[in-house]
Amino acid sequence: MRILVTGAAGFIAGYLIPELLNRGHQVVGIDNFSKYGVIEKSYDSHANYTFVKGDVKDVDQMKRLAVECDQVVAVAAMIGGISYFHELAYDLLAENERITAATFDAAIAAFKAGKLKRICVLSSSMVFESVDVFPTPEGAQLKCPPPLSTYGFQKLATEYFAKGAFEQYKLPYTIIRPFNCVGIGERRAKTDKAILSGNIKLAMSHVVPDLVQKILKGQDPLHILGSGEQVRHYTYGGDLATGIRMCIESEKAVNDDFNLSTAESTSVRRLAEVIWKKLEPGKPLTLVSDKAYEYDVQRRVPDVSKAKTVLGYEAKTSLSEMLDEVIPWIRGQITLGNI
Repeated sequence: MRILVTGAAGFIAGYLIPELLNRGHQVVGIDNFSKYGVIEKSYDSHANYTFVKGDVKDVDQMKRLAVECDQVVAVAAMIGGISYFHELAYDLLAENERITAATFDAAIAAFKAGKLKRICVLSSSMVFESVDVFPTPEGAQLKCPPPLSTYGFQKLATEYFAKGAFEQYKLPYTIIRPFNCVGIGERRAKTDKAILSGNIKLAMSHVVPDLVQKILKGQDPLHILGSGEQVRHYTYGGDLATGIRMCIESEKAVNDDFNLSTAESTSVRRLAEVIWKKLEPGKPLTLVSDKAYEYDVQRRVPDVSKAKTVLGYEAKTSLSEMLDEVIPWIRGQITLGNI
């Protein structure tokens, strides 16, 4: 299968593309390096990989690429940590709508031309921002109030793009919702602004790298956002890539949506304890709660039974195993000044 992956230089694509190549697929990646700048990937020279430096919003270029592919996987988006939701509320909405519309325009044209079979859209657990049903099943986003953040609202809009393209043009789709992806490859974005957290300045990208950075840099007591009782499901990037690949390959995933996540709930407080124990064994942990952001969802707990039943998918990597990979990488990036 020949697969076009947008956002190919990004964090999730860094796990997804090798997964696809290892399964024998041909992959065309497109990215304009707008987030991290120019970076090299270990698979850049792979015989089945073609990288195109370009802007996903360039519809004509996207049409030329998509018409030669069997599927489009829409990963590209302006995305960051929780501070992004507040500082770039309009830019997130506007830029991601432009990216989404251009990607669907190209996919619809390629489908009409007779080659493209499907578009797979990466949505987000943030579509469930306003739910009150836990664990949260697929479909709950249609029964609850809309997301409060512009980021969550736009991600919900991507799902309506998929439904609208099918209703009008019969373009098959699969909607994929990752939950709190954890792994290596996240660096300081070019647009990140350093924020003071206790005595440490950092970009406030995502909770796992943020906590690891602060502990490695000697912060004690350790600062967390809010009470620490916020519940998340930290999912390993490799597990997520496997789930996305299974969605791409399975006919059972056509015109359906899936939560892709570990089944394990972890509070931010518990996450801090686990990381602290790995980096400061035997030393007591003291936590300080800083004021939380407005859109700091308190519970994000997915129902993962559908992906298991329909696709046979389970995310099995434990939090401890993830951290054993991520911590050394972050330590190295601090030394290099990349994070």
